[in-house]
Amino acid sequence: MLTKWLRKILPGKPEAAATYSHKQVLPQNEHGITPEGISYAAEKVVSRLQQAGFEAYVVGGAVRDLLLGVEPKDFDVATNARPEEVRKVFRRSRIIGRRFQIVHVMVGPETIEVTTFRGGSRPARQNEHGRIMQDNSYGSMEQDAARRDFTCNALYYNPARGEITDFHHGVADIRAKRLVMIGDARARYQEDPVRMLRAARFSAKLNMPLEADTEAAIVACRDNLRAVPAARLFDEVQKLFMSGYGQTCFDVLQQHGLFEALFPDAEKTIHYPHAAYAQYAKNMMRIALANTDERIAADKPVTIAFLLAAILWPVYQLQYRGLLKERDNWHSAMHEAIDLVHIAASERVAIPVRLRGMIREIWALQARLEQAARGNIRKMHSVLAHPRFRAAYDFLLVRQGAGEDLADLVELWTALQQDPDTAADVEQYRAEQSEDEESAAAPRKRRSRNSNRRKKRD
Repeated sequence: MLTKWLRKILPGKPEAAATYSHKQVLPQNEHGITPEGISYAAEKVVSRLQQAGFEAYVVGGAVRDLLLGVEPKDFDVATNARPEEVRKVFRRSRIIGRRFQIVHVMVGPETIEVTTFRGGSRPARQNEHGRIMQDNSYGSMEQDAARRDFTCNALYYNPARGEITDFHHGVADIRAKRLVMIGDARARYQEDPVRMLRAARFSAKLNMPLEADTEAAIVACRDNLRAVPAARLFDEVQKLFMSGYGQTCFDVLQQHGLFEALFPDAEKTIHYPHAAYAQYAKNMMRIALANTDERIAADKPVTIAFLLAAILWPVYQLQYRGLLKERDNWHSAMHEAIDLVHIAASERVAIPVRLRGMIREIWALQARLEQAARGNIRKMHSVLAHPRFRAAYDFLLVRQGAGEDLADLVELWTALQQDPDTAADVEQYRAEQSEDEESAAAPRKRRSRNSNRRKKRD
């Protein structure tokens, strides 16, 4: 008990953390970052902590982005103050996290994440796969730098002095455009296999190829991703594909054999024996990702459900065709195929029920788009009035771009959307449907017992 408590509060062995470190302090004229590039909230948090007698620095991705000439999306602060000490300095703050406690400090509308320097190279508790489960051990700034993942993220900027403290040649790696894992890459991936996905994401985002050792260790460790909870992998999929550089992330994941760890069945379709179908499957994914990147760049709404529908569509098509050979009812085959694809996919990436419902609607509407196009006006209006029609139509365009012969179908549904008379008919259809729903939902009037008795007497 005493040993556990001491391990929790005391720093780890300094020699372990310092194995790969070489401290450099770069003045402003060498790195070019000015305090004006730091948000008011981040600068205030650093200043208040320093005034309270603690060390405090802007750290991580914000410093990296400023060196690359990119405006940071958010700012994080690292300090030697413990979470409860940070909490005392800032009234508008709260401690969160179980694996490693951090403090969220609210300054106006902005929230700054404040972390205490982590200690030692050995985490507090690991599972049987070597993955970190609990990590509330504290230490020095040098030890904290050794615990970070990539050299480009282990930079500490002091706005008051205008200096960057660099323990792992992070500034040099940024200038050389290379992504380097701190320490032994294989051991770091084993501690947390999600670091491999982070490596792919940063490589794509920053246009920085992986350094040789950082890349080579992925081959030996990528199977460890199977031990990562499916819910956590879903969060990582959102970061990979919904940040504006999803198509590049897809290419990097493919390059390092990591896409298969997330979507094994989709990966099989990319290598399907029939070359034309394999190319079609890859086209579906790349076109959907490219469209999503364009929408994000244009600040238009996007949903991960559309992307997942495109990634899993080739899998669904093969499953549906197989079931259709066994039975005559295409409708039941369709929904059974959808269920089977969702169950298999969620074993690796936990797709929330709400998103699965959206994917089902997009896929089911593909069949309705074809059926309604045969001339049934009422069915056309029903499809056009569907809440997921626009997503289904966009999905139809992706299918056409991927190689399906859908020119006539696309032309029809494009024309219907542009026709003012059709638009008026669709609005009328929606109004009728709304009236039907209201009448169905209205409670029926109950007859009194007296009226029934009168009828019997009569």
